[in-house]
Amino acid sequence: MKTQVVRLGGYLLLWGYAAAALIPLIIMLLDSLRPNREVLSHPLALPSSLDFSSYSTAWTQASFGTYAQNSAMVTIGAVALDVVVSLPAAYVLGRYQFRGSGTLIAFFLAGLMLPVRLGIVPIFYLMGSLGLTDSRLGLVLIYAASGIPFSIFILSAFFRTLPRELEEAARIDGAGDFRIFARVMVPLVKPAIATVVVFRFVPLWNDFFFPLVLLRTTDRYTLPVGLTQFFGEFQTNWSALFAGLVIATVPLIVLFLVATKQIVQGLTAGMGR
Repeated sequence: MKTQVVRLGGYLLLWGYAAAALIPLIIMLLDSLRPNREVLSHPLALPSSLDFSSYSTAWTQASFGTYAQNSAMVTIGAVALDVVVSLPAAYVLGRYQFRGSGTLIAFFLAGLMLPVRLGIVPIFYLMGSLGLTDSRLGLVLIYAASGIPFSIFILSAFFRTLPRELEEAARIDGAGDFRIFARVMVPLVKPAIATVVVFRFVPLWNDFFFPLVLLRTTDRYTLPVGLTQFFGEFQTNWSALFAGLVIATVPLIVLFLVATKQIVQGLTAGMGR
C-alpha cells in the first residue's frame, strides 16, 4: 500500500511538472494562430478560426527565414564537426591504455570545468586575426571546439563498456583497427551519439552570447539574436511574436521526439554493468 502511494505521488509530481512545462507552449501555439486583436482582447481564449498570417509575417517581414537558416547551418555544422572529431578520440581514450592517456583524459575533463565564455576576449581577438569575426564559420568552429570535452566524456564512457570479445572476433575475421572502429564500434554507440547530438544541439540552438558578440551583419544573425530585433520591431504584434517563438521552438521539440528512445538508451547504457 505504501509503495502504491509513493508511486502515485511520483506520477502526480511528474504529470504536474509536464503540465507546467506544456501549458505555456500550448498557449503560445494557440495565440500564434489568432489575429492580433483577439490576442490583445482575450489572451487565453481558443482561436475562433485558424489564422496563419502571423507566421507569414514572422517568416518574411521579420526575416525569420534567414535567422532559422543561419541557426540551422551553424548548429548542425558545429554538432557534426564535434561528433566527427570526438568519436575517434573517445574511442582511443576509452579502449586503449598508453603512456599519457590518463593525462589526456584529465585534460579533456578540465575542459568541462572551465566555461568557454570566460575566454571571450582572447577568442574575439583570435577570430579577428583569422578573419572569422562576423562569420558563421567562426561560430561553427567555436561551438564545435567547446563541445569536444563533453562529447569525449560521454562517448569514451560508452566505448569503455563494450566487451573486448567484439574486437577480438573482428580481428580474427581480418579486420584492422580502422574497420573495427567504423564498422563494429561506431554502430554500437549510436545511443551515445544521439545523446551527444541532443545535449549539444539544444544549447547551441538557443545560444545568444557568441552570436551577439561575434556577428555584425543582420543577414548572418541566428534565431536568438534575431529574436531581440524581432521583439523591438513587432512589440505590439503579439500574434507575430508568438509565431516567431513557435518557429524557434519547433525544431527542438521535433529533435526530442525523434531521439527520445536513443537518449534514454544512451543515458542508461552502463547502469546495469
